[in-house]
This record gives sequence, C-alpha cells and structure tokens, in this order.
Amino acid sequence: MNNWLCLAIAIVAETIATSAMKASDGFTKAGPSTIVIAGYAIAFYFLSLTLRTIPVGVAYAIWSGAGIILIAAAGWLLYGQKLDLPAVIGMGLIIAGVVIMNVFSKVGH
Repeated sequence: MNNWLCLAIAIVAETIATSAMKASDGFTKAGPSTIVIAGYAIAFYFLSLTLRTIPVGVAYAIWSGAGIILIAAAGWLLYGQKLDLPAVIGMGLIIAGVVIMNVFSKVGH
C-alpha cells in the first residue's frame, strides 16, 4: 500500500477517534468510547506502516498539522465550536507548512 495513503488513513482515523472522545463524555458512553479505541488502534497501525519509509519527523509534522486542521473542522461542524481570526490564520500557516514540506522538500520522497 502507498505510504502516503497509509498516512492519510492514519490521520483520518485519528481525527475520528479524537472527535469521538468528546462524545464519549469521559469514556462514560460505550459507543463513542469504542470508536475512540478502534480509531486510535487503526491510526497507530497505519502510522507505523508509514514510518517504514517516511522519516518520522516528516510523517509526524504532516500527521499533527493535518490533524489540527481536521479536528478544528470537526469541532466546528459537530460541536458548534467557533474559531477566531488568529486561529484561522494559524491553521493557514500550518497548511502552508505542510504544502511547503511536500512540494519543496526532498526528505521522505
């Protein structure tokens, strides 16, 4: 399987798991709690596959940057959490950093 696809799966699984963590209400609700555990298991498994060929620093930078953006979007969509202008600008800078790493860096390619 393509390493970048594995990283994308890991990021999406982590985003789902983190979103479900809020819904688990401190792990007091079985359904969301199960999603948290399964989501993180999937996320770490696919991240481990990614680390076979993509340097850990590159993979983690993309994982965390994309995760921040996706979790903020999930918080907005699912829980009505608001983002102010500095938060949006900061996330824009994160996106710019991930794009620069992927387009211009030779590390991990």
